[in-house]
Amino acid sequence: MILVTIGTLIALWCVLTFVFIGKGTPAPFDPPRKLVIRGPYRFVRNPMYIGAGMTLAGAALFYESLSILIYTVLFFLITQLFVVLYEEPTLRRTFGDDYRAYCRRVGRWMPRKG
Repeated sequence: MILVTIGTLIALWCVLTFVFIGKGTPAPFDPPRKLVIRGPYRFVRNPMYIGAGMTLAGAALFYESLSILIYTVLFFLITQLFVVLYEEPTLRRTFGDDYRAYCRRVGRWMPRKG
């Protein structure tokens, strides 16, 4: 349950950061109007997906469920494809050089050393 709680808190922190910093929501019909690089986004570019995946992984462990674990792996694989093929190109078009500079500083899934 600790993993579920941490994952849920990360995802909630991301939503609140989108609302208060980005002036939008995670929903595609109301995306942030500003590039969000604060809060959890200063560590990795996709903390909301990481939080959701942690929640799923925690549920798989708690329920000792192979099917939830498989779903978690599929979630991360599909998310990787979505991020690389759709989300990042869209953010590059929307935020241009600011997003490119952010990508150089902050890792997609893992924090960068330095």
